Amino acid sequence: MTVWSAVLLAACICVGLKATGYLVPARLLEAPRPARISDLLTVALLGALVAVQTLGAGQAVMVDARVPAVLVAAGLLWMRQSFLVVVFAAAAVAALLRLVGLAA
Repeated sequence: MTVWSAVLLAACICVGLKATGYLVPARLLEAPRPARISDLLTVALLGALVAVQTLGAGQAVMVDARVPAVLVAAGLLWMRQSFLVVVFAAAAVAALLRLVGLAA
């Protein structure tokens, strides 16, 4: 199987799954339990993505300038700062740590 065959197969599966989602009755999705599960699942997946992107380096766990930057960003978000301030502050923390040689 060539790479393009795999890509086309994955695309067809995705289209099929999306089409199947439209066949689910709305009353099932609007019930309290599925709505709550989908909300929690979204948060869990986003948290896992942040953790993997922050700590992952291939198959190893790497603690570098990204960890303090994410902690600063989380603190600023908790203090309800604007997103632009959060991004710039996190980038500045990571850059400063790398500049002074405290993190890779």
